[in-house]
Amino acid sequence: MNADYEVVPLPQSIVKTDGEGFILKGSTKIYYPKENDVQKQTAEFLAEYIKLSTGLTLAVTDQDVSDNVIILKADYKVEKPESYNLIVDSKQIIINGSDEAGTFYGVQTLRKSMPVDGTNKEVVFPAVSIEDFPRFGYRGMMLDVARHTKSLEFIKKYIDILALHNINKFHWHLTDDQGWRIEIKKYPELTKIGSQRAQTVIKKNSGEFDGKPYGGFFTQEEAKEVVEYAKKRFITVIPEVDLPGHMLAALAAYPNLGCTGGPYKVGEQWGVFDDVLCAGNEDIYTFLEGVFSEIVEIFPSEYVHIGGDESPKTRWKVCPKCQAKIKELKLTSDAKHSKEDKLQSYVMTYVEKFLNSKGRRIIGWDEILEGGLAPDATVMSWRGMSGGIEAAKLHHDVIMTPTSNLYFDYYQTTDIQNEPFGIGGYVPVQKVYELEPVPSELTKEEQKYIIGVQANLWCEYVVTPEHAEYMTMPRIAALSEIQWTMPEKKNYEKFLPRLTKLMDLYQRLGYNYATHITAIASQIEPDISSGTIKISLFTYDNAPIYYTLDGSEPTDKSVKYEQPLSIDSSVYLRAVAYRGSEKSKEYDNKFDFNKATLKEIKLENSPHKNYTFKGPVLLVDGKRAVGGFASGEWIGFEGNDFVATIDLKEATDISKVITGTYEEPMSWVFGATEYTVAISEDGKIYKQVYDKKIPVLDKNSAIRTVDLVAEFPTTKARFVKVIAKNTGKIPDWHEGKGSLAYLFVDEIIIE
Repeated sequence: MNADYEVVPLPQSIVKTDGEGFILKGSTKIYYPKENDVQKQTAEFLAEYIKLSTGLTLAVTDQDVSDNVIILKADYKVEKPESYNLIVDSKQIIINGSDEAGTFYGVQTLRKSMPVDGTNKEVVFPAVSIEDFPRFGYRGMMLDVARHTKSLEFIKKYIDILALHNINKFHWHLTDDQGWRIEIKKYPELTKIGSQRAQTVIKKNSGEFDGKPYGGFFTQEEAKEVVEYAKKRFITVIPEVDLPGHMLAALAAYPNLGCTGGPYKVGEQWGVFDDVLCAGNEDIYTFLEGVFSEIVEIFPSEYVHIGGDESPKTRWKVCPKCQAKIKELKLTSDAKHSKEDKLQSYVMTYVEKFLNSKGRRIIGWDEILEGGLAPDATVMSWRGMSGGIEAAKLHHDVIMTPTSNLYFDYYQTTDIQNEPFGIGGYVPVQKVYELEPVPSELTKEEQKYIIGVQANLWCEYVVTPEHAEYMTMPRIAALSEIQWTMPEKKNYEKFLPRLTKLMDLYQRLGYNYATHITAIASQIEPDISSGTIKISLFTYDNAPIYYTLDGSEPTDKSVKYEQPLSIDSSVYLRAVAYRGSEKSKEYDNKFDFNKATLKEIKLENSPHKNYTFKGPVLLVDGKRAVGGFASGEWIGFEGNDFVATIDLKEATDISKVITGTYEEPMSWVFGATEYTVAISEDGKIYKQVYDKKIPVLDKNSAIRTVDLVAEFPTTKARFVKVIAKNTGKIPDWHEGKGSLAYLFVDEIIIE
């Protein structure tokens, strides 16, 4: 078998050298330096990896060997930590790290270069010199165990998955409204009461519950075991105790810590709750010091994550203690932040100072920017990139983890009917891979503050270990390449064959992973100027594709795809790829041309930058959206009305205008409250031909797509103005009450 160094993540430099390669055989030895227990551990890992992939059992030794040997050492002279040099010739493979972590990552590259067979076959490693280093020092993956916990055995397995992908930070989300999962000996009720919820809501806050008690937590000894397990794989465990919000589980255990005194109960449904720690109550500061005093004893990491996200100020605004604290601190509202925002900043800064006194630094979600940032805080930017940009401009370290690309609880496909139930959204492998975490609008100096990248797996709907693996892989491979490989070396089409090779290793390791990338992918490019839609189809391995345009079932006797298709009329495209006699999952897409299709369209209000996607052309591309609001098929407006004007190019008889919308109120996505159509001959004077008011969604509203339909007597018009009024402020029945609602719009159809 032949090794191939085209692995994930792709090394920075791979140079083939002259001479014969190295033959890995049963007699090959793995050498580590004498009395170096860390390198011995890495050598033993390599022996395990080789046995799994090839079936060969290699001896590990600290005795000098000059031939037929893999040599591990750590005196590679470069400035960047975690770097390595991997040299292969006919006599030996040398993996030389700039530090012991670098050696470990060199081992991972060697491991992933081997074919996965497991049948005692020798492997030929071509002669090569690899020089490699990580782009970012912080390479993270977060797992939420507060909503649905996982076993100690699975946490270790998850750490192995991270190590395989050169990830060096495991962000462990241990506490939330729905459960407190870490033992704190000073406060035993946190796990006695706070780790147990009476029942769990069915699906998305449906109002129905399963009636089954749910609980569990990690003892301090178990957590220390995780820390030690991760350390051997050069992974730092970063604990998160989220505050001052997401604290219902703690309040249920110690009700005196809340503004109202309770009674409270551990959260049984998902979302954001008004009950948070009472910032005016001195008891919370004693409590937090007690909790974090034990946290830092369990977790030796430089960083401690203290949350800071989604903390409503509802209780603080009417709480006498909180208002007295505001007065005592002389906090006042300004144009940007309320006095309650500044009170939260006080709480976060208090905790930061305490943790600084213990030699630690804090990380917080980007909401910690509101009200003023704690002096040395690192910001984890999740609500897009803007929080990270703002923090970097303030010279604070930033870890990019935007929902748009790095939330692994989002669906991986638009075909959600055949997926495990999830929170929504749409983040396929390609979307992960496309993220550039260093914003171009930052100066070179400011860009230095982007210290890392992380993906997050929230587990409201991820109950089982198998589901967690499925949501993580193979997207974590795309994440690892963002984190490790320099951007100029990234190429998605070249990444896919490397990923499929890695998926062979997933299979050999028994991991449960998603296989969507093996299906046919497409690139759809509507062009208003030419009045055509260009459709490119491809497979990760260039398997032959056959297609039909009339909706009939495609077979290997259908037309073979040779080049991009250009369409200018309605078609129903169906396609399949063949790998030998095996047929892929079918690809299908309908394009229905109408009077609005590929006509010039202008928007009066800008969409939210996270939900602009391809822009207004999406609304006239002849293709109806089939996925959720974040699938890239909808355009989203936050608080703004949707106002679009379509130029039909000439006066045209029309009598119906349909606008597609999407509703998912639990994700703050509300429907239109009024639908108006106006027409014009000259684009200046408009006549209203339709107007209908629509009730605001109530708490019983379901997730659905809704066509707004305007019918009116046939009339001639060149310009058609379509207005869908946004709900504006989210109604009081909703957890996001008072915040701006989203309105998502798709295809405009004019008949």
